[in-house]
Amino acid sequence: MASEVYSSTTAPNPKSSCCLVPSEHLDKIRFLVKILEVLLSFVAFILEEVVSACDNCTALYFFEFVSCTAFLFTLLLLILLSTQLHSRVGIPCWPSLDFFYTAGIALFFFISSIAFAAQNGDTTLERSAVAFGFMAMLAFIADVALFIKTRGFPWKKGGKPESSNGGPAVAAAQPETEKLNPPASVTA
Repeated sequence: MASEVYSSTTAPNPKSSCCLVPSEHLDKIRFLVKILEVLLSFVAFILEEVVSACDNCTALYFFEFVSCTAFLFTLLLLILLSTQLHSRVGIPCWPSLDFFYTAGIALFFFISSIAFAAQNGDTTLERSAVAFGFMAMLAFIADVALFIKTRGFPWKKGGKPESSNGGPAVAAAQPETEKLNPPASVTA
């Protein structure tokens, strides 16, 4: 009986979904780019792991570290920013964290891919891993570029002030110089 009464007027809560894209931290395009970053990092890591022998393994191990770190942490960041979990973690500066992490991983992918390209056994597997490393680096650079295009630099607070309550924002509130209720003077 209760379902008959409430069925026509109730609607599902759109915020109850587990995936909140677009959200305040991640729009649809950057969400897709982050998925691409995760996939390319994973493929680069798997291809590197399949390499059976190496002459000078330092570059291989560095590439392994970067690709594995990029895969795991980008997947974690993707999950946090596309769900409500980011609000449960005590980090107030998600845009800065996202920007600097993505730029840093792009730089590390660049360095590790160049090092691995210079010091490998020139097998098809190693060349494929390097190629996916460079493609992942390009995906991270594209993510940084999209971030700057849509949100600007996270450390700059320039631009026009945000409006509050539908009206224009007040630049800076000045402290009151006159009290609302001055002390009553006693005249006797």
